[in-house]
Amino acid sequence: MSVTHAPQTTDVLTRQDPELAEILLGELHRQSSTLQLIAAENFCSPAVLAALGSALANKYAEGYPGARHHGGCEIVDVAERLAVDRAKSLFGAEHANVQSHSGSSAVLAAYAALLRPGDTVLALGLPYGGHLTHGSPANFSGRWFDFVPYGVDAETGLIDHDQVRTLARTHRPKAIVCGSIAYPRHIDYAFFREVADEVGAYLIADAAHPMGLVAGGAAPSPVPYADVVCATTHKVLRGPRGGMILCGGELAERVDRAVFPFTQGGAQMHTIAAKAVAFGEAATPAFAAYAHQVVANARILAAALADEGLVVTTGGTDTHLVTADPAPLGVDGRTARGRLAAAGMVLDCCALPHADTRGLRLGTAAVTTQGMAEKEMERIAALLAGVVRGEVESVRAREEVRDLVGGFPPYPA
Repeated sequence: MSVTHAPQTTDVLTRQDPELAEILLGELHRQSSTLQLIAAENFCSPAVLAALGSALANKYAEGYPGARHHGGCEIVDVAERLAVDRAKSLFGAEHANVQSHSGSSAVLAAYAALLRPGDTVLALGLPYGGHLTHGSPANFSGRWFDFVPYGVDAETGLIDHDQVRTLARTHRPKAIVCGSIAYPRHIDYAFFREVADEVGAYLIADAAHPMGLVAGGAAPSPVPYADVVCATTHKVLRGPRGGMILCGGELAERVDRAVFPFTQGGAQMHTIAAKAVAFGEAATPAFAAYAHQVVANARILAAALADEGLVVTTGGTDTHLVTADPAPLGVDGRTARGRLAAAGMVLDCCALPHADTRGLRLGTAAVTTQGMAEKEMERIAALLAGVVRGEVESVRAREEVRDLVGGFPPYPA
């Protein structure tokens, strides 16, 4: 499951721009010598990196295959068609748009395709794990649309389905969004489809986090239920940083026009080629085994953190995500994150449902790519708790982290 080749060399850059080459090598060293536990991050394969650094980066290609606004697109048309066909096959979708520059731009295009400014949208509230594009007043979503937030049960931490249904019946939204950046359980897409049909709403699945698990058969797919599925191509999917949109044939033209020309200009053809590579890799038995190991690792990590005294939200996880409250160890999330960063353990803070403090958000996608398994998850949990409690000094913890990651280099020579 680990990547088996080194990334592209920086020999040319070292000769031409040694200052920037040093920065790139420094980042590679950081990634290789610390624990990457950010849930939204992963390690691309060398093949994905090769496509990102290819000559396709030179090509301007506004429009779609066969209908570009620039000449000379014969080859990049083939690349985009390949990415589209692989995405459709991988996820069982009738239509795929692979041009979105990010998950947020994919969501923007979905809203542009289905909504008009002022429309009402029902989405998971930000304090419960909703994304900025789910109604934050600092984001286009909160400025342009009337978002009604639903939440999670105070006892279980699970999405409150009764509240979702009640709010939908009361507000009659134009669209319902299901998806989260910090909800560690599977989403019941069939339930959301039922509610959307009852009130005549579009269903938009923001599946940025679980889409790689979907590709590997380790999580349920939103494709059969949602009108539009928005996702990223990085995270568990292990591709380049970017977005994609899946939908049925009846919405294909609206979605495509919402991406270009409404919200974006020229497609990033090197990134689209890298997406094609990632979709091809994700269709293999090896990736399916990887996706299931990601979940197994997350479950072990969640249980081990609970044994160390942290409060794990929802009591565990179904995915790559683990969210936990370190308060029982005597610190809040921000303090804990700072101590862990000093120890070489890189992770995020997140909102905790029905709480005034912030917790920790961890993910197992990157460490699983490196080849770590259940034993390493237990070791990570013990070290994390020791650092947060202040029992393990940062210098000693860094040495242990280097020892651990040294056995699992992301890009072995």
